[in-house]
Amino acid sequence: MHIKKEDRVVVLAGKDRGKTGRVLAVYPKADTVLVERANLAKHHTSQRSYRQQGGIIEREAPINVSNVMLICPRCDQQARTYRKKLETGFRVRVCRKCQEVVENQ
Repeated sequence: MHIKKEDRVVVLAGKDRGKTGRVLAVYPKADTVLVERANLAKHHTSQRSYRQQGGIIEREAPINVSNVMLICPRCDQQARTYRKKLETGFRVRVCRKCQEVVENQ
């Protein structure tokens, strides 16, 4: 996948279009990502013990990976990436706009 955990992304489609956030989790089998404070859904929970309160909790719901785009940490713009193999044998992501290697922050 072109998105990894801890990347900064911008949401391209849906009710939260234009919001930016950090990726909390990546689900490759489902092709979805969990973005911080985006695509919030209300979950109704019941009281489990006398210490834990029940009620309505807002949680992030997964977004399809095609609806988010990476924000390059170098040029600070939303950009597509491609994979490049270095001389050492490692594969890295490279920003198409500034041609710099994209690393996790």
